[in-house]
Amino acid sequence: MIEFEISKIIIDEKSQEQVIVLKEKEGSKLLPIVIGINEAAAIRMKFGGFTTPRPLTHDLLKSVIDNLEARLEKVVIDKLVDSTFHAKLFLKTEKGALKSVDARPSDSIALAVRTQTPIFVEEEVINRSSFPGM
Repeated sequence: MIEFEISKIIIDEKSQEQVIVLKEKEGSKLLPIVIGINEAAAIRMKFGGFTTPRPLTHDLLKSVIDNLEARLEKVVIDKLVDSTFHAKLFLKTEKGALKSVDARPSDSIALAVRTQTPIFVEEEVINRSSFPGM
């Protein structure tokens, strides 16, 4: 697994798709992932310091994790199946047990932004879908 960080969010003018670009933390590889408009907005809002009067879905999930006295240890983008990325949330419980939860990468990244949690990508996924940065 290799650690990545958010580089930018791009709106494709032709298709109106939102693309989040992850950059290898200690390298130059880039990994573009198409995400939904709501997830892109949630990520942008957190980076922009915008808060809502009531919690949105990703803020709610963070609050649930906190109230269960668990913490998000890491996000792992672990598979690429038919051009669709898959991810897992790794949560550590109060008793020290590590639990994994299947999740969409977009939701995982939005949650990672809220919890300052590292994002990792499995090497097989990197080999199949990343490209060198500029």
